[in-house]
Amino acid sequence: MPVSKLLVTGATGFVGRNLLLRAASSGIPVWAPVRSAEKLRACLADDGLPPGAAIPLPPEPDAWGDPSHAVLSAGVLFARSREEYFSVNVDWALRALRALPAECRVVILSSQSAGGPTPSGCLAREEAHQDRPITWYGESKLAMENAIAREFPHRPITVLRPPMILGARDSATLPLFKMARGIVRTKPGLRKKLFSFLAVEDVVDAIFAAFDCGRRGPFYIASALPVSDIELIGSAARAVGGHGITVRVPQCLVRVLAAAVDAVPAWRAAAPSLTRDRAKEIWPGRWVVDPSAFRAATGWSPRISLDEALQSACSFYRASRRL
Repeated sequence: MPVSKLLVTGATGFVGRNLLLRAASSGIPVWAPVRSAEKLRACLADDGLPPGAAIPLPPEPDAWGDPSHAVLSAGVLFARSREEYFSVNVDWALRALRALPAECRVVILSSQSAGGPTPSGCLAREEAHQDRPITWYGESKLAMENAIAREFPHRPITVLRPPMILGARDSATLPLFKMARGIVRTKPGLRKKLFSFLAVEDVVDAIFAAFDCGRRGPFYIASALPVSDIELIGSAARAVGGHGITVRVPQCLVRVLAAAVDAVPAWRAAAPSLTRDRAKEIWPGRWVVDPSAFRAATGWSPRISLDEALQSACSFYRASRRL
């Protein structure tokens, strides 16, 4: 089914902006529910797109009309309470789906966090493994998936669970690059940890592949090979031209830091990934997923390496004069 009218939530965010670029290059009209039309127009201008590349809509789902396809990529990554995560990631997502036409093909971006870390004794987490989220964020994403399965069992909805996403127009990896260009680079934990990752362009490819999938998922999507935290820091250093050394920080000290971040509002705002709840995702040594089920269902495969993704992100930060 061709995409004749695409609705994208989170259009001014990381994945959303890259999705707009792909849609514009393919001549696909995009409708974007946003709180600020000015911010949307600024993002389009920054990305070299004409104002008409995305039509702003009110954020309330009742005003969205009848798109043929929709991507729900909006959500909250960092919140102060479990209730806030659930209010946005579960309740708002259900409101959005209720307002969309029943025949609208929908792709929903969930998260690897909904499944939790790789089970002990396994090389990678698969869809058949029992879900065990360890943070409020992960719990909210799993609750969203379960609620959608219960309420919309026959709707053409596909759920994707990406891991760490890297690339241009990101904001979350800026601290990584600033650290990587310093003389001393810190790594939480004494042991090497393994992660799945995915370049944002490959996420966008997966979204378009999911429109024609015909299966609900949830599906894990990821690069074929995992990377270690040491490799991630080293790749970021190469991108920025850093020549420092990496120092491993014992997890007990990171736990103390997380407690301090929770206690000081200004620190919590500056380092939301280091609150005690979100820091729980730092402790496991393996966050690796197996994307083979989605690859078998769609023929999709990732194409961008870690170095390419981080170089793209670094170039974006430099172009925007943030690095």
